Amino acid sequence: MPPSRAVVIRETKDDVVALVSARFVSVIRALHEGKQQVHVCLTGGTLGIAILRAVARDPESSNVDWKRVHFWWGDERWLPHDDAERNDKQATDALLSLIDVPEDNIHRFAASDGSETLDAAAGVYRAELARLAEPDAIAPVFDITFLGVGPDGHVASLFPHFEQVNAEDAVVAVRDSPKPPPERLSLTFPVINNSDRIWLALAGADKASAIGLALAGASRNLVPVAGVRARLETVFFVDSEAATDVPRELVIDL
Repeated sequence: MPPSRAVVIRETKDDVVALVSARFVSVIRALHEGKQQVHVCLTGGTLGIAILRAVARDPESSNVDWKRVHFWWGDERWLPHDDAERNDKQATDALLSLIDVPEDNIHRFAASDGSETLDAAAGVYRAELARLAEPDAIAPVFDITFLGVGPDGHVASLFPHFEQVNAEDAVVAVRDSPKPPPERLSLTFPVINNSDRIWLALAGADKASAIGLALAGASRNLVPVAGVRARLETVFFVDSEAATDVPRELVIDL
């Protein structure tokens, strides 16, 4: 059985950001002691980008060897490459442009103003994941995967009742997203759940029901976040407002 999930509660959203950003820098530094390359999968959203900004401000981040870190994304909006709503644009502005990471280590999804169609772009990212994977694997093992959670329980761009929730391909095209823009690209559960660590950071009362249902064992078809389970640790970092329906036995202190 996969390891159990745990919940860490902090009083405010800012407290969550401070905890997760500091933990990220600390874990990356520790991973460097035993691994030549570290793979990190990023998310977008207000909290996800706030964490990256906090990492950039952390004095300890200067002690990270960013040249040995590869950055990926869990999903992307099918928009032009310089659109402010793209997850990679926001991450670049918040952190990636401020650290010494080679451009070859930043694995962006294709953009709508490029030469690929949406379906072709999914294939391009599948090939990029496979290129850096172990033989016979569809993607690298991500050392840390960040995920946000929507009020409807979606993660990445895997939405309730969408067929992509059960996809076996590493990357899927998503159309008719209930959140704009309607067209997106997303990793799937076979890649997401092959991460060593998955950290879900979320805040606000509108997330409480989704978290509660997920941790109570809801179907991932109804509440996709319920299907999230990493190889080593799956931790929900939540503020007090998002924690109202969390089973108390899953709460740990960090």
